[in-house]
Amino acid sequence: MNLTPLLAADALCFQRQGQTVFGPLSFSLTAGGLIQASGSNGAGKTSLLRVLAGLARASSGQLQFDGQPASNDARSRYVAYLGHLGAIKAELGCLHNLQAACGLLGRRARQTPHGALGIVGLAGYEDVAAGRLSAGQRRRLALARLWLSPAPVWLLDEPYANLDGEGMDLVDRMLAAHLRSGGAAMLTCHGDFNRCRLPHQLLALDSDMAVVDGEHA
Repeated sequence: MNLTPLLAADALCFQRQGQTVFGPLSFSLTAGGLIQASGSNGAGKTSLLRVLAGLARASSGQLQFDGQPASNDARSRYVAYLGHLGAIKAELGCLHNLQAACGLLGRRARQTPHGALGIVGLAGYEDVAAGRLSAGQRRRLALARLWLSPAPVWLLDEPYANLDGEGMDLVDRMLAAHLRSGGAAMLTCHGDFNRCRLPHQLLALDSDMAVVDGEHA
């Protein structure tokens, strides 16, 4: 059994204009693991996910994926990132959005675009432009795009935002299936959307020395 963490951070720090946003942070994610990064506005939750995803550069510290240095190639194989905008093109139809994502993934896509739309409750919306969807429907489309990726590490920035109760349950089901298949995830939540119901650990960014504590549900 491979016990090497899928993601491991050691003394990871991030600064902006000379000011520390977060760090030093040390934590790891193994297969089946789920971490919720918690903290007030400005604590660095989104910045942390962006650093892990390679969208921002850490000021110091080490980051590895499955024991490998965090190169662009390693990230392309190990990381799927869901940000606030969800990488959705407003002018494209729902199906076209997912087909474009499949084009980037090539043969690695783990689901067909039609199948992914069905999973998130958007069957019948294939030709509807993403820009005409409600905020909740756009979030579902972003979740469908996420589901296409075979990457084992999910980085989810406020995945419950703009979703009703049914949509939030969908996120939980998708997360649970991903973890059961040997994946891992880190997510952030905020305000009314702070509701992760799956067993998880907390990474507290507000504390002087952020630590991952025990299981929550």
